[in-house]
Amino acid sequence: MKIRIKGDSIRLRLTKSEVDALASIGSVEERTHMLGGTLSYVLRSEGGIENLTAHLQDNCIVISMPDKFASAWAGNDVVGYRNTIGTANNSSLSLLVEKDFKCIDAPAEEDQSDNYEHPNITCS
Repeated sequence: MKIRIKGDSIRLRLTKSEVDALASIGSVEERTHMLGGTLSYVLRSEGGIENLTAHLQDNCIVISMPDKFASAWAGNDVVGYRNTIGTANNSSLSLLVEKDFKCIDAPAEEDQSDNYEHPNITCS
C-alpha cells in the first residue's frame, strides 16, 4: 500500500493482494521506521459508516472504509473511493483510496507484478 500526503489530502493505492486482504481480514497496514519513532498507516473495513473517514492515533493514520465497499471491491471494477471530511481546525481533508495500476508510460523501478492492469492498455 502506498500513501501520498499533500497538504490536506491523503491518497492510498492498493495492490491486488492488499485489496483481497482488506476484503478477507478487514485491514491492511504499513509502517515507516524513522529516527525517533514509527509512522504507521492502516486502511480498515468498518461497519456502521457510509463513507471513508480518517483520524490520527498514536503516530498512525487510520482510514476506515465502509465494510460494504471493502467486501465487494476485489470483485468489481470500481477504481476507488473518495470522500472529504471536516477537520478540527475548520478545514477539510480529502481522502482517496484506489487500486494501484501498472505504469504505462515508463518502466517502473518497483515490482508491479501485483498491480492491476491499467484500463488504458489495449492488449492483443
